[in-house]
This record gives sequence, C-alpha cells and structure tokens, in this order.
Amino acid sequence: MAARKEFDLGLEQLHNLLVDMGAFVKKALVDSVEALKNVDVKTAQTVIDKDIELNSMEEDVMELGSKLIATQQPVAKDLRRILSAFRIASDLERMGDLSVDIAKVVLRLDGQELIKPLIDLPRMADIIGTMTDESIQSFVQENVDLAYKMAKDDDQVDMLYGQITRELSLLMMENPRNIAQASLLSFVGRYMERFGDHATNIGESVVYLVTGTRPDLNM
Repeated sequence: MAARKEFDLGLEQLHNLLVDMGAFVKKALVDSVEALKNVDVKTAQTVIDKDIELNSMEEDVMELGSKLIATQQPVAKDLRRILSAFRIASDLERMGDLSVDIAKVVLRLDGQELIKPLIDLPRMADIIGTMTDESIQSFVQENVDLAYKMAKDDDQVDMLYGQITRELSLLMMENPRNIAQASLLSFVGRYMERFGDHATNIGESVVYLVTGTRPDLNM
C-alpha cells in the first residue's frame, strides 16, 4: 500500500512537471510571435536565452520517470503513463526549440520593416497555442476525445500554412527585394506547422496511454 502511494505521488509529480513544461512552451510561443510582429529583438533574445530552462525540465521528467520504473517496476497502464510522459516531454522540448527558431528569425530581421502585416501567422500561433493547452489537458485528464480534436485543429494549421506559402511566393515574384524576408517568414510558417505536429504527437501518446495502441493523427 505504501509503495502504491509512493508511486502515485511520483506520477503526480510527473503530471506537474509536464503541466509546467506546457505552460513554458505556450509562453515561449506567444513571446516569439509577439517579437516577430514587432521585430522586437530584445524579447526574441529572451526566448532564446530561457530555452535552457525547458531542457532542464525535460531532464527532470526523464530522471523521475526512470526512477519510478527502477524502483516501482510498473506494468500495463502504469508503465504506459511513464513512457507517455517521456514522449510528451520530448515533444514539448522540441516545441520549445521551434519557438527559439522563430525568435532567431526575429534577430535576422533586426532593422527591417515587415513586407506585409502579419495576419495568418498569428492565427496559426493562436491555434497551436490552444493545441498546446489541449495536449496537456488531454494527458492529465486521459481525454481521448480531446486528443483527437487536436488532429482537426492541426488540419487548420496545415491549411493556413498553405495559404501563407502561396501568398509569400506571390510577394517574391512581384518584387525580388522581398525574397529574403519572405523566405524567413515562410520558415516561420514551417516552424509553426511542425509545432502543431508535435502537439498532435502528444495526442497520439494520450491515445496510447488510454488504449494501449498508438494511432497516426498526423495523416
């Protein structure tokens, strides 16, 4: 009984770590996109500098999960909870890296005026920000329906990415001077699209946790 209580406490700590990682990732995304909209190099550099904190959180998840496996020898769903936590932490860490990639684009844009008002990129950011929140909720609540909803959200992200790519291609054709910046903004769209894929991966981990099988929600 005492061993089970200790295990449950460890799982709660894992949940809390992942919730903290999710909140960190969401803020990094919001800050990097805000920095992009305003070509705010200072905020962008802060996003880059703070990424080391997220890496440390991922290490904490791995260390705690490994300790639980070694000391508690979980099986079945208990083991899946820990294995899912490992994968989710990895996806969240990669999502944080993609926010850093957006921030690095801001550094490269320093001193430039944007060639167009940003509309679809912030819309993408809103959707993937919501997906980040939902991914953590779905894990903590073991909510499969919410996990599948993220796949539909990701379809919207893919659609917006297609629109952005087409619009930026037109701007490049209209004026060769737009090519460099339009290419950087296209990279941002790609980073956000991949961000959404990682959030969807978390949904897959939740389905695996609950059902024991892993679907492909990124099809």
